[in-house]
Amino acid sequence: MPEPSKKAVSAFTKKPKTTEATTGGSAIFEAETEKAGIKVKWQRAGAEITESKKYIIKSEGNKHSLTINNIEKDDDVTYAVIAGSSKVKFELKVKEPEKSEAVLPTEASSASAVLDAESAPAVTGSPPPPTDSIQKSVPTSEIQPELPLDPIGLFVTRPQDGEVSVGGNITFTAIVAGASLLKKPSVKWFKGKWMDLGNKVGTHLQLHDHYDRNNKVYVFEMQIIDAKMTYAGGYRCEVSTKDKFDSCNFNLIVNETPAAGDMDIRTTFRRVAEGHEEGGELNFSALLKKRDSFLRSVNRTETKTESQPSVDVWEILRNAPPSEYEKIAFQYGITDLRGLLKRLKRMKKEEKKSTAFLKKLDPAYQVDKGQKIKFTVDVANPDADVKWLKNGQEIQVSGSKYIFEAVGNKRILTINHCSLADDAAYQCVIGEEKSFTELFVREPPVLIIHPLEDQMVMVGERVEFECEVSEEGATVKWQKDGTELTREAAFKYRFKKDGKKHYLIINESTKEDSGHYSVKTNGGESVAELFVQEKKLEVYQSIADLTVKARDQAVFKCEVSDENVKGIWLKNGKEVIPNERIKISHIGRIHKLTIDDVTPEDEADYSFIPEGFAYNVSAKLQFLEIKIDFVPREEPPKIHLDCMGQSPDTIVVVAGNKLRLDVPISGDPIPSVIWQKVKKNSDSVQSSDDSRNPTGTSSDLSNENKLLSESEGRVRVEMHEDHCVFIIEGAEKQDEGVYRVTVKNPAGEDKADITVKVIDVPDPPEAPKILNIGEDYCSVEWQPPSFDGGQPVLGYILERKKKKSYRWMRLNFDLLKELSYEAKRMIEGVVYEMRVYAVNSIGMSRPSLPSAPFMPIAPPSEPTHFTVEDVSDSTITLKWRPPERIGAGGLDGYIVEYCKERSTDWIPAIYGLTERTSILIKDLVTGDKLYFRVKAINLAGESEPAITKEPITIREIVQRPKIWLPRYLRQTLMKKVGETINIVIPFQGKPRPRVTWMKGGQALESKDVGIRNSNTDTILFIRKAERHHSGTYEVAVQIENMEDKVTITIQIADKPGPPQNVKIVDVWGFNVALEWTPPQDDGNAQILGYTIQKADKKTMEWYTVSDHYRRTNCVVSDLIMGNEYYFRVFSENSWGLSETAATTKTPVYIQKTGTIYKPPSYKEYDFSEPPKFTHPLANRSVIAGYNATLSCALRGIPKPKIFWYKNKVDLSGDAKYRMFSKQGVLTLEIRKPTPFDSGCYTCKAVNDSGEAEIECRLDVRAPQ
Repeated sequence: MPEPSKKAVSAFTKKPKTTEATTGGSAIFEAETEKAGIKVKWQRAGAEITESKKYIIKSEGNKHSLTINNIEKDDDVTYAVIAGSSKVKFELKVKEPEKSEAVLPTEASSASAVLDAESAPAVTGSPPPPTDSIQKSVPTSEIQPELPLDPIGLFVTRPQDGEVSVGGNITFTAIVAGASLLKKPSVKWFKGKWMDLGNKVGTHLQLHDHYDRNNKVYVFEMQIIDAKMTYAGGYRCEVSTKDKFDSCNFNLIVNETPAAGDMDIRTTFRRVAEGHEEGGELNFSALLKKRDSFLRSVNRTETKTESQPSVDVWEILRNAPPSEYEKIAFQYGITDLRGLLKRLKRMKKEEKKSTAFLKKLDPAYQVDKGQKIKFTVDVANPDADVKWLKNGQEIQVSGSKYIFEAVGNKRILTINHCSLADDAAYQCVIGEEKSFTELFVREPPVLIIHPLEDQMVMVGERVEFECEVSEEGATVKWQKDGTELTREAAFKYRFKKDGKKHYLIINESTKEDSGHYSVKTNGGESVAELFVQEKKLEVYQSIADLTVKARDQAVFKCEVSDENVKGIWLKNGKEVIPNERIKISHIGRIHKLTIDDVTPEDEADYSFIPEGFAYNVSAKLQFLEIKIDFVPREEPPKIHLDCMGQSPDTIVVVAGNKLRLDVPISGDPIPSVIWQKVKKNSDSVQSSDDSRNPTGTSSDLSNENKLLSESEGRVRVEMHEDHCVFIIEGAEKQDEGVYRVTVKNPAGEDKADITVKVIDVPDPPEAPKILNIGEDYCSVEWQPPSFDGGQPVLGYILERKKKKSYRWMRLNFDLLKELSYEAKRMIEGVVYEMRVYAVNSIGMSRPSLPSAPFMPIAPPSEPTHFTVEDVSDSTITLKWRPPERIGAGGLDGYIVEYCKERSTDWIPAIYGLTERTSILIKDLVTGDKLYFRVKAINLAGESEPAITKEPITIREIVQRPKIWLPRYLRQTLMKKVGETINIVIPFQGKPRPRVTWMKGGQALESKDVGIRNSNTDTILFIRKAERHHSGTYEVAVQIENMEDKVTITIQIADKPGPPQNVKIVDVWGFNVALEWTPPQDDGNAQILGYTIQKADKKTMEWYTVSDHYRRTNCVVSDLIMGNEYYFRVFSENSWGLSETAATTKTPVYIQKTGTIYKPPSYKEYDFSEPPKFTHPLANRSVIAGYNATLSCALRGIPKPKIFWYKNKVDLSGDAKYRMFSKQGVLTLEIRKPTPFDSGCYTCKAVNDSGEAEIECRLDVRAPQ
């Protein structure tokens, strides 16, 4: 995926779009570049377009256009426009011209068919096909080439919410950009949060995917077939690659098939036919409706005015036994019995409420294989008999597999050690009622322990891929280039399982089998590449011409590069048939034709033809006739060699082969033959007889003591009358040298020197060296072998393997002439080894020692979001984010550098690397303009630098001071005595502002108040708050003549003191009247009320009579006659009750019954009192969005009626306002006020004695 930082760098300001055109017409594509004068190229299907009559290319300034004339069907391809490094693709959609005359009748008929289908349902009563069954997929042909790329995610098109009817089909499509992906991404579909749909593929669920090569996108589809109501819910699609992950949620709504509604009964019996309004067959399916609707529709058409009784047919059917269904249907004219039964079943299912179950089983459960699962239901009757069924069969108690529990109303079934056999449908049965659920057993992910390995084979060879997984018998899927492999009719692919090992076997590979093969499990994937090369047969040793005498043996030998290649031998174009004298052998890479007892008929041209290759090697066999002439007696011996030049004869033999040299001699009498091996000396050796060394060939040779005797050892001499045979069996390197043959008889002697040169394959080169390592490549160098085998080195063969593998893969088939090679197509992060072979005309050397292990890694990408955070007169703070691509080499750190403007010398800002993503650079010169850059470093080296676009001036930036007061400090801060106060007030400003705290207009210098200031905030800290800390604090931040101030109100409160002057006012009957005065100390908080308690003098146990009592007088009732009581009163504020209470000094005696009490006569007192506000409304200022209250206190007898007004408008009917009245306290609550709720609020109280009203002002301000 392209990097976000590079996405905006485009040479085009206007891009050409995909266009549709008809054949024979023309199409114009326009593009605009950012700058004028940029050279623009147009391409068609990857090939550059040249201007012609068909293609007209125009360029005017920064505007460019391509016109395509006489459009044909072949022009429907992908086009592109290129400017610099920017490339934009687009398409031309070619369609045939529409034939309106031919289409009109079809459209008309289809339209009428649709109308008829809508007006007349099917005869069987089934609903029309749901429109939701249309697949919501995006055809790949309609995908625009300029797809919107998400710079963070992987999706190009995300699955959208869908809706389908029961029984319909729907397809969800996800499109993933594949241009920047090395391999196919992994996609999983889930239902809900945990149900993996990959294991649920079957009749109702299909998953498909394919790759669109034109647009370079992957298309993944999930198709739901024959939808059911249980399929509704939330789904999730997850896509992941090697280093990225993305997910998308979507919903599926499944609607029930619409039932037949009320309709005119005449439309039910209307005959429907094609092309006519009425006619054809009758349709009775619409009769499945309620009887009252049927009667109403009939009454509209009948002329009778009398009303008929309303009958509910479905109620009758629901209460009737099944045996009466047919009779009732016939009585009320219902003909579709099947539809009737289906609807009755659905109605009973919907309306029936469970009486046995309080809580049923969930629709489905999922558990991992080997884990346990619990099914829990709540029953209405704890004594009910519960049965558990699995696939309709009752579950019996057997060992520890199933555990049945009964805990109160709960019934629990526990299944231990779940296996795939437990994946079934379960029921809980109580009497006639059942609760259904389904258990899905999810297998643990199968991991790949030993991955696949790359292979390189020749055409026709057998290929075997092997991998090992973590579980025996696991199911794996084999793919080739993203396509699943199956067993074809020709059995090209064979799949084999052996415990945890899985094999893919290709018996005879072809060129088409090359590609990427992958094995997938539900927990991983392994990919390997197969290279299939054409067979290239090399002949290491060709057959040579032979000259053989009668009765001797002739051997033709040919060595090829492939030991499995067979071949035939030809004699003058005819195949050689082996017999007792002629033998054909094939051992490894060597093919031999051996002819014993050669005769003149064996003289011919012999050829060897490898099977399967249009190639042959030929040689000639010459028969040597020996003519015996009359030789006089006493003839000096003579050696008859073909080449007697100025230098010794040289015979070349391949190491390991047999050397047989026939040396003809003559002389009478028969001379004796002596073979010697001599060595070269720098000093000349003089012979005793100069006449025997006429050419001086022995001037640099000296004799050795070693003589070669007849028929002795590996190197031997065979003597015959007229010739001698020099034989070396299995030539070796030490056999190389100069051999001297000497023949003697009484008539004289003769000598000849023969040089034998043994050639072999080269020695193995030294271990190669790995020099330059990249992301997927490396450079390899090596030195020539110390010994070339006597033949020049023709080239080298290079192999590589993974460190933990034993399989070497050849990298080149053509010999490398140079001593270096760049190996490619390696996997980043995998450890490799290299080795090299040297090849000469004899063959290939043994492999060299492996190179040092190495890992292909690449430097990370450049750091992102490189920005300047802060600048002062001598420092600068920089920050950045890690690179988007780090790679297998990890990240060691970052290096930061800077350079001056108009300079190219970069100076390190720090020594060494930093692992942090921010840095403070100090000791800079004020006023300098500097560029800064940062690089990421790992094992592979440095990344591309991230550089500031403009030079940064090192100078302090003046910023106006501003205090950001927290929301909770904009109101009075309430704290209790002894609590800790820690207030943090952030601010801004540059250079660092001066902060001052004031209290009551004086500087805050208290010893128990701590103040700490930083560059961005100031802190007020009080360890133990006291009441004298209450007050208004003022904070000011100042930079030069700029200043900002805020005020903070702190209130330190404590529990109040006890009330004062508690006294007994009156005692009568069972009642006592008390009175007291408010406490002297209210604790620096409002007194909220009082708590009155009583205690019997005998027990002195205190009981609360009243709490939260607001008045300063009280009547205590329900006292017991004959007892004496003490009374005490606590005061209360927002922090609690007072520590002590005010207690009556003397007890109060309640007189017993029988005491005659003569009450005094009083005049009847009028207690009526007009309303009077004892506590006024206070003006308030509140913040919008938070509930606000207005409160006041009122007294009046009788109880007054309360009315609230806003700006003289009654608020009684407005739901936004709530009004409360409790013990004389009136409260108006305004729910979430807005600035429009500001205004004048009035509270009015009215009773028979008068009225009173009070006002206040409410200001609602917007939050800052």
